[in-house]
Amino acid sequence: MSLPALSRGQLGLLLGFVGVVIFGGTLPATRIAVAAIAPFALTALRTAIAGMCALTLLLILRRPLPARRLWPQLAIAMLCIAVAFPFLMAVALQSVGASHGSVVLGILPLATACVAVAITHERPKPLFWIASLVGAAIVIAFALRQGGGALSAGDLLLFGAVAASAVGYGFSGRLTAQMPGWEVISWVLVMALPISLPAAALTLPANLAAIPLEPWLALLYVAVFSQWVGFFAWNAGMALGGIARVSQVQLLQPFVTFAFAAAFNDEAITPQVVLFAAAVVGVVAISARSRTRPAPVAPV
Repeated sequence: MSLPALSRGQLGLLLGFVGVVIFGGTLPATRIAVAAIAPFALTALRTAIAGMCALTLLLILRRPLPARRLWPQLAIAMLCIAVAFPFLMAVALQSVGASHGSVVLGILPLATACVAVAITHERPKPLFWIASLVGAAIVIAFALRQGGGALSAGDLLLFGAVAASAVGYGFSGRLTAQMPGWEVISWVLVMALPISLPAAALTLPANLAAIPLEPWLALLYVAVFSQWVGFFAWNAGMALGGIARVSQVQLLQPFVTFAFAAAFNDEAITPQVVLFAAAVVGVVAISARSRTRPAPVAPV
């Protein structure tokens, strides 16, 4: 029995919010983990752990392989979500704080909406593109101000992470029209196993006992929750409420990250950081309202 339209939309937003809270802990947890585990090893380990969890669940539930015509889209999502984004983010967080990263990544909903426009062939109003340019300018201005007039290597890596994640979110969101959201991310991670497992074995830290407990817990968080479980809620939310609409719930993510960064990374959240984050959120909200139509929804 299908849910009423209003209930579908509300449930989609709720699930999207749950995903945002989970994703909000990603930067602080990565910041903790990367202090003791090299970025490449961290990326390989988080993707391999998540991939094995996903494979176990798919085997237990005896889910059939996705149709071959969907493999190219799964491969794109895999390269973006499971490889490029976590690696670029981990390297960036060696030189910038989690709160700084959250402001730069705050433009992600806008980037995701741009990808949705491209893959669904929408024709947004001019205000959408104006807001997109303004949002990009605000984020660049923030990075320049924080970097003393120059973009740091960490900022450039974060911009790359935004681009990779937006493409991955866009394609994984579109795949929810063909299969439940939890299956999308699970098959994405299973597809990555031939890469992640050998990479994890080759990059495993030599002296495991020397790594404190906190980085290991942070690794488990980004592997099980950020890389896998969070997408259960996120993809299901996009399927119920539409890619464009639910992606705007991510407006709250910088502020969730601020709370985690202050609690777990002992970062001072300055008024300047909050103001820039609020400006990015405002611009993204304007862009969302200027869309011509929401992306189509699909049953979960």
